[in-house]
Amino acid sequence: MNIKEITNKSQWENFVQENKESTFLQSWNWGEFNRNTGEKIWRLGVFDNEELLAVALVIKVNARRGSFLFVPQGPIIKVFSIQYSVFSILNEFFDYLKDLGIKERVGFIRVSPILKNTEENLNIFEKAGFRNAPIHMMHPETTWLLDITKSEDEILKGMRKTHRNLIRRAAKEDVKIIQSTDEEYLKAFYDIHMETVRRHKFVPFPYDYIKSETDAFKNDDQISIFSAKYKGEIISSAIIIFYGEQAFYHHGSSSSKYYKIPSSYLNLWEAIKEAKKRGKKKFNFYGIVENKPKHPWAGLSKFKKGFGGHQEELLHCQDLPLNRKYAITWVVETIRKVRRGY
Repeated sequence: MNIKEITNKSQWENFVQENKESTFLQSWNWGEFNRNTGEKIWRLGVFDNEELLAVALVIKVNARRGSFLFVPQGPIIKVFSIQYSVFSILNEFFDYLKDLGIKERVGFIRVSPILKNTEENLNIFEKAGFRNAPIHMMHPETTWLLDITKSEDEILKGMRKTHRNLIRRAAKEDVKIIQSTDEEYLKAFYDIHMETVRRHKFVPFPYDYIKSETDAFKNDDQISIFSAKYKGEIISSAIIIFYGEQAFYHHGSSSSKYYKIPSSYLNLWEAIKEAKKRGKKKFNFYGIVENKPKHPWAGLSKFKKGFGGHQEELLHCQDLPLNRKYAITWVVETIRKVRRGY
């Protein structure tokens, strides 16, 4: 096996999207988004001669607590032959990352695996010297997925009765759903997002960050903003990424002005129907929490789960320390985790 950078977009996208577990966090456009926001990236491929076995987008993250190499929900590994195991492919990749990390003078390597949370998968990382990251997560590890290969009627029947009723009620209240990538709708999303920030007191993404993300995906028609309009005003909004076999509910916001109008329910229902039209097989509601009523995501998790579906648990984020600088990150992130109630 050998590892080299991939510079051909078609080669990269064909490999990632052929994988059933493909995620937009390993897409070509997510790499472009990170590059455009000033991060250094590598698109690495693990090869057996000319056969591509695995790929991984690697991002150099420069944070106050220390810089590190980050692999978001990767590597993506091909259905492999008897000749190579997941363990052997990952170890080849980890050895390469260690050398790259030393060259880039980072404190550690962080991987958010796209692997199921099993003892077998955890052992692969432990044997390579990794440990559980102190941070709650970089990207969702407990997600909620809905099978959208079923008919619309079947999907509606699988929802909570309350959700079905609220979708119908929003339609009766004459809530209109607009699908677009025009900047006026992005600005409307962000205005509502900042209202949510003030209400729940969390750190927001800057507007330019959200805009750069939207710009990276829209030329390939992989992103859309769903806006719910009521009495001439946009009162809720959702940013959906369409990638591989899935549609991802990546960002959402809702205004408190018309809080009795259940526009968010109708908005997501329209997003689900659009995902079906595009031939997607799953609607990924992204992160949820379980059995944590005081967690900041508790209410949002209940909202997502009401649409029906099932939970999926990915392996926790893994860290490989490269030098003593990692100790600073460990202390800072542990304190932050406790303070935020995670």
